[in-house]
This record gives sequence, structure tokens and C-alpha cells, in this order.
Amino acid sequence: MKLENLARIDLNLLVILQILLEENSVTRAANRLNVSQSALSKSLNRLRETLGDPLFLRTAHGLKPTAHAVQLGNMLPQSLQGLYQLTLPPSFVPTNSTRQFSFAMVESAYETLIPYFIGPLLSKAPNLKLDSYVWTENSTQAIQQGQIDFGISGRDLHPQSAFQVDKLPEGISHQTLFTDEQVCLVRQHHPILTAMAAGQWSQDCYLNMQHVQVRCEGNDWWALDYHLADLGHHRRISTTVPDFYGAASICAHSDLIFTLPASFAKHAKKLYPLTQLPLPFEFMPLAYVLLWHQRNDDDPGHQWVKNMICQCVSSAFKQEVKRG
Repeated sequence: MKLENLARIDLNLLVILQILLEENSVTRAANRLNVSQSALSKSLNRLRETLGDPLFLRTAHGLKPTAHAVQLGNMLPQSLQGLYQLTLPPSFVPTNSTRQFSFAMVESAYETLIPYFIGPLLSKAPNLKLDSYVWTENSTQAIQQGQIDFGISGRDLHPQSAFQVDKLPEGISHQTLFTDEQVCLVRQHHPILTAMAAGQWSQDCYLNMQHVQVRCEGNDWWALDYHLADLGHHRRISTTVPDFYGAASICAHSDLIFTLPASFAKHAKKLYPLTQLPLPFEFMPLAYVLLWHQRNDDDPGHQWVKNMICQCVSSAFKQEVKRG
């Protein structure tokens, strides 16, 4: 399509052509358009010149469209409807929307968050298409470039963390969904459980153990490791894996200890014979945040999806707090 050719055409003439096709009369078409017959005749002449066809022949029973005009009449209603939709203010009706939204999420969000909002989203908007991808170090850039609509990432609230909500890339907005704490998992009957029962669970015990670590966004260190390094300590990370389930499985079949968000530990214990321990020292919580680009702030569809996610997660975690 050569847009420069389309720019030479007065699109109002297409509306006139559609009315003429419906009325087959210059008089009736002029009345509908609230213009004089002379003005309409001039517009018809411009149409003929633009399209290179007489379009209508005069008969005793009114105007008769030419074969080309009939062909145009088969395409015009849909084309004009599309142009009309472009003139309307943005809107979003969940029940009949067929829009597509994409998400990039950290692995733990698939267990801790997505079950809470995926059902409500699709129950109210059954024709939506939702595409999800694993969160990587390039996901923030994908949101900036419009390749991804939403991001969900778990971030340590530590000054040396690679992600700080007050220093987001240009154009990225965020909302905290919930905060979580770090806990530890070990296999059932792990020797450290005896020491813990004797009141000997301490930072030194923790640091002397061998650890399994999940590599996040290409980083082997978490904010916890930077925190310990500030204090002159280091964990003995003997195994690094790319996913939480792999780490939980290794933990269940070895003497390695796994430090992870409490919300995911709950799911890991359902799958593997693991025992949860508290982190034996004070450490700041982490936040799960929803990310999007500011260009979508006025888009009703984006607003609806964003609000649904936030409301569903907030409601779910309030219920969990009550049950706890």
C-alpha cells in the first residue's frame, strides 16, 4: 500500500459514495448529508475523476451503479466502519474483547501469583489471548520497546540490588503486588535440624553449610549475598541452577540448603520432602512488582488488566493472612 497515494484522496468522498449506493438518488443522498444537490453533484464528479469510473448511470428509476461501484459497495461498509472506529475515544469491553496481552514473569510468580489472577481475567474476558514468557535480563527493555505489555518480577529491596523501584528505566511504571521474606529449605531429617532443635541455628551455622542457588537474570549473587559481603561474609554456594524447581529438587536429595522466598517455599514443600527453617539473621524483605510502560496508562484495556491483577493478588493475600 502506498500511503502517499491515499493522501491525495478526500476520504469524505467515500462516505458520499456509500450514501449514493444506499439511496440510488442524488436528491435523497443530498437530504441525508444535509447538502445541496448541486454540491453533491460536484462531489460525485470529483469521485468519478478520482476513481476513473462513471460510478452511476441515470435511469428512469434513479441512479444505477456501475460494476466497479458495485464492487466498491461490497468493500466500503467494512472499511468505513473501521475508519469510524478510529474516530471513537478508546474503550474496552471485557466480555467481547479479543485483544492480546503479553506478560514476562519470574519463575516463582507462576506459582505464587498467576493462579490468583488468570482465572478471574478469563472469566470476565473469555476471548482474551494471554501470552506469558520467562523474565530475563532483557525483559525491561522489551517493555520499553512495546514487545511485552506487563512484567512481574521479584526484587530484593536492597540498595545494591540491580533493580530499584526509584531508579526504573525511563518510561517504566510499577506497582508493588506484595512483599515476601526469605526462608530456608533443607531435606527432611537433615542433620542441621538436630542442631536447630538444640537451639544452635545461627548465622555461623548457615554460612558453614553448602548452598544451592538459583541464577536470576544471569546473576549468581542475590541481594542477600551483597548484604553478607558488606558484613565480610560469604555463602558457600556449591551449586547454581537456572530455576527454583531444580534447586528444590537438589535440596530434597542432598545436604544443600536452599534460600528462597517464603511464598515459593510453600509450593516446593508440596512437591518434595522438605523442611522450612527461618533465616537465622535479620534481612530486608523482597517485593513482587508489576511493571508496564507509561504509554499504556490511558489505554482502557491495559488499565483493566492491570487493575484486575492488582485487585486479585491483593484479595488473595489478604485471605491468606486471615487464614494464617
